[in-house]
Amino acid sequence: MPSGGRRYKSWELYVCIALNRLVQELDIDLYQEGLEDKLEAILEERGQGLTKFEIGNEIKSNHHMTNKVISHMEETGMVSVESEGRSYRIRITEDGVLHARKFNSFYMMMYRDFLVDHYKYRSLPAWFKQEE
Repeated sequence: MPSGGRRYKSWELYVCIALNRLVQELDIDLYQEGLEDKLEAILEERGQGLTKFEIGNEIKSNHHMTNKVISHMEETGMVSVESEGRSYRIRITEDGVLHARKFNSFYMMMYRDFLVDHYKYRSLPAWFKQEE
């Protein structure tokens, strides 16, 4: 790739970033013991979710890629999507939280350089630091 060129990020990486941003909204330690038993109550109490616009800003991608990522997460049961007038609210599900928990190490191993580049203008998120 020519120097200074934009690096392509796969939609799978965007799913990782979006899921972890939704987990961040829950204000939990993703790796705590017994999380599975508490998850239903946590999602009920804190699972307000994010707007589609907020997801797009987090993954720093265009409308097409944002739709692709959200559609994939919805089809696989990782999020629920609710229409709110002219916008959409994306809420993480138990499956989404557990997917992030299970696969963050894999994503960081496979996409470390892309993730560091993605967050180069702000500090790395807590979920990334925990698995380093």
